[in-house]
Amino acid sequence: MRSLMKPKAIVLLSGGLDSSTVLAHALNEGYDVKALSFRYGQRHAIELKAAERVAKAFEVTEHVVCDIDLGVFGGSALTADIEVPKHESAEELNSDIPVTYVPARNTVFLSFALAFAEVSGANDIFIGVSALDYSGYPDCRPEFIEAFERMANLATKAGVEGSGIRIKTPLINLTKAQTVEMGLRLGVDYSLTSTCYDPAADGTPCGQCDSCHLRIKGFEELGLKAPLVYR
Repeated sequence: MRSLMKPKAIVLLSGGLDSSTVLAHALNEGYDVKALSFRYGQRHAIELKAAERVAKAFEVTEHVVCDIDLGVFGGSALTADIEVPKHESAEELNSDIPVTYVPARNTVFLSFALAFAEVSGANDIFIGVSALDYSGYPDCRPEFIEAFERMANLATKAGVEGSGIRIKTPLINLTKAQTVEMGLRLGVDYSLTSTCYDPAADGTPCGQCDSCHLRIKGFEELGLKAPLVYR
């Protein structure tokens, strides 16, 4: 009799809109999900509380929070004493790489997820990157994901001896509105999530950073109001 065990997957869970949608998608696809979050030297820990809320809401069997410190290098408004850029509207956003880009962050995160996958017996790693509504980050592009997957299958026992490692990016070709639409269909409670780059101490989003504007725009394009009260 064939085993009915679910395939295993690692989901990178930041606690934001995109990663929460990806978590819901992976579960809906029938995966036994383990979630992975990072305390990476970011200026606020609010997103980790959000990740914990989301993982609990979806009854994830294992949620690992890994401690690393990209803040020792600085170079980003998310890890160093650099002001987070603010805008009056989403129309002011452009494709230039902003100062909120954390150098090599997705490369580092995916490398840790790769190790977690090998230990867990998972062949699939899910990450919530988008090549459409994003802030110009180079590590959100399909070319990067494809290159990392090739590297993963050269550098791991699972890749060389097993059935391989796949990097899944279900949001890569979706707008923010399409992502929100997917998440609502899958039962994501977006009031549990935190997307803001510069939230208040109580978690209230600023409403003016790149991430806030993209989030608000996504809901507005569906004729909805983004959950959470903005400053």
